[in-house]
Amino acid sequence: MAPLLDETIISRAIHFGTATLHEAMGRKGALPHRIKPISPRMKVAGPAVTVSSPPMDNLMLHQAIYAAEPGSIIVAEVNRGYEGGYWGEIMTIAAQQRKISGLVIDGCVRDADLIEQLGFPVFSRGLSVRGTDKQGGGHINWPILLGDITINPGDLVVGDRDGVIVIPAAEISATVEAAQKREAKEDQTKRDLMAGKSTLGIYGWPSAKLNS
Repeated sequence: MAPLLDETIISRAIHFGTATLHEAMGRKGALPHRIKPISPRMKVAGPAVTVSSPPMDNLMLHQAIYAAEPGSIIVAEVNRGYEGGYWGEIMTIAAQQRKISGLVIDGCVRDADLIEQLGFPVFSRGLSVRGTDKQGGGHINWPILLGDITINPGDLVVGDRDGVIVIPAAEISATVEAAQKREAKEDQTKRDLMAGKSTLGIYGWPSAKLNS
């Protein structure tokens, strides 16, 4: 069971966006760039419930729906079985009944239009119509690896159109504070640009040497 996070922290994190949080964390925590929302307007933030599923089998994901606490995000790896459609309309409705906040999966899903209509945030490697088995195996709420990022139960997951990042539980407060400072600095930079300054001048970078 993933520990619950303070709602204020979650709302602040999703406000800043993944790019700002990634930079504020020292350019860490970014999941593979192929994992994107199935609809560009989807956003999500919440504590991770981690799932490791055998390839081409989604029974563990069904089980995770009923192991997850309300407000949590199911984060799944499928052991390179990328071609399966592990999640669809029925599972979405089940997850919504459990008040789960979203799904992040390093694999494919299906029923994309129906999931979008239901308003459930899903971030996946892509879409696939291929069905999956129900033999079972794998585990829930153990550390998993997506790309080069280790995800532990209770880590903060934040997703938007740019992608998905994961903030370790011990670094959440510091990252959100650093994001606040970064955003304030960028607001000043935008004002300077609107006043006619250049990015080169603002950041102290050299101008290009042109061929004369």
